[in-house]
Amino acid sequence: MAILELRNVSKGYGETPVLRGMDLAVEEGEFLAILGFSGSGKTTLMKLMAGLELPDRGEVLFRGQPVTGPGPERGLVFQSYALMPWLTVAGNIALAVEAVHKGSKAERDALVAKYIGLVGLGHAADRRPSELSGGMRQRVAVARALALAPDMLLMDEPLSALDALTRANVAAEIEAIWEADRRTAVLITNDVDEALLLADRIACLNPDGTLGEVFTVDLPRPRDRHAMNDSPRFKALRAAVTAYLMDVGMAAKVADSRRLPDVTPRHALPGAYAKAAAGSQIDDRYLHYSQLHKIYATPKGPLTVVEDFNLTLKKGEFVSLIGHSGCGKSTVLTMTAGLNAISKGAIKLDGYHVEGADPERAVVFQSPNLFPWLTAKENVAIGVDKVYPRASQAEKQEVVEYYLERVGLADAMDRPASDMSNGMRQRVGIARAFALSPKLLLLDEPFGMLDSLTRWELQEVLMEVWSRTQVTAVCVTHDVDEAILLADRVVMMTNGPRATIGRICEVNLPRPRSRKALLDHPDYYHYRQQVLDFLEEYEHGAQKKDAA
Repeated sequence: MAILELRNVSKGYGETPVLRGMDLAVEEGEFLAILGFSGSGKTTLMKLMAGLELPDRGEVLFRGQPVTGPGPERGLVFQSYALMPWLTVAGNIALAVEAVHKGSKAERDALVAKYIGLVGLGHAADRRPSELSGGMRQRVAVARALALAPDMLLMDEPLSALDALTRANVAAEIEAIWEADRRTAVLITNDVDEALLLADRIACLNPDGTLGEVFTVDLPRPRDRHAMNDSPRFKALRAAVTAYLMDVGMAAKVADSRRLPDVTPRHALPGAYAKAAAGSQIDDRYLHYSQLHKIYATPKGPLTVVEDFNLTLKKGEFVSLIGHSGCGKSTVLTMTAGLNAISKGAIKLDGYHVEGADPERAVVFQSPNLFPWLTAKENVAIGVDKVYPRASQAEKQEVVEYYLERVGLADAMDRPASDMSNGMRQRVGIARAFALSPKLLLLDEPFGMLDSLTRWELQEVLMEVWSRTQVTAVCVTHDVDEAILLADRVVMMTNGPRATIGRICEVNLPRPRSRKALLDHPDYYHYRQQVLDFLEEYEHGAQKKDAA
């Protein structure tokens, strides 16, 4: 029997349709995963199920009754964390526990501790959200929703901000909790493997907002992530789902038609590069971190997040930073960008100390950070207008449109950022960084919020731009495959606090790289195992080791 039904549901914003004629039934006790491209209406669908939005046409029914608003029987994990910033980790989870559990204070405290332990945040129970990394905040949100013990759990990409091992562990915990009481669950995800691991059925959303093919996942439970890789049925399902998404994505893709004009950014003018061109020594130490520390003041005293970080990049080198949530990866990146003060030590770029933000250091943030009232084109143009002093207005416009087209937004250039999905906003952020033609490209998990196929496509775009420009780049990522695909070196960080470099893996794979060629290369799995072994070693809080 269906616990939740959508009957001929359509939803749009203004004159922009998002979902069209949606008919979907979620059966009592099943685990349904919803896959689709960014902008295909996945989050809108979740809001309709949760009662946060009402359909323009059709109806949403929960146990046969119309959904007219949110209710505690439908627990929701948001794509963004939605935590109370003034409460600690324990305080945020206690809100859910106290709403549904009426036992003694000791019993409620034990439940809070249970859910904190479930997501591995026992060491951070007294911290507030501002003192947590993005991945740690999302783990708090997952724990809070589970603590509600709802009839139906609705999860809007809850694991997208987590590192690979934590994501796998939390996914396994979600499956174990679901298996224990067969609570109905609906998961929005951009990860095909995650959907296959957790779901009974996978519903695909087409780019035009219609419901696509629905796949039955008839794999035995419990499902082991490693054992599934040897399962012929898993491989067949994975190929079928991926092929379907690729086919509908290619059918909806607008062909590239624009070309990049011949313009020069201000930091690449002859005068600005005279010193760099004169000496190869700077090229060998183009970006240099020396005894870098970051210390925050807290009520309990100084908290050293990053300690004694030492690293040197050659000009044109691409480095990936990887580690568990809270290891200080993003902290190192924001200090490099000049957006976060250096507590001790120094960072030098092209022979000069990094002091404050500058467009020569372009950043793609973990969250898009756009001006919501501006269009995609206007958001990208802000940086372009400052960086190309000798270009005509028409040439600047060509730069903006070229990069927006490259990231798949040719038909959405004039849409305000406030009307875009998170994935579309992130693509605007990537286009904005590329358009600056920077000396240093800094990427803070730029593809983490995108669906799998768009992520693969934009990784190819990033490699293409990098191959053409040879821009020095630092990319923070949770994705082991992404780290190896993009980088010349993978820098692995130990757990925080007092995080530092634990090991460095040299990736000697030929360029240009493609995902298919990488998977076929005999050395690829050797590099992958090195990184996975390190992450597993530090999964349970191992102390720092000397850098390799």
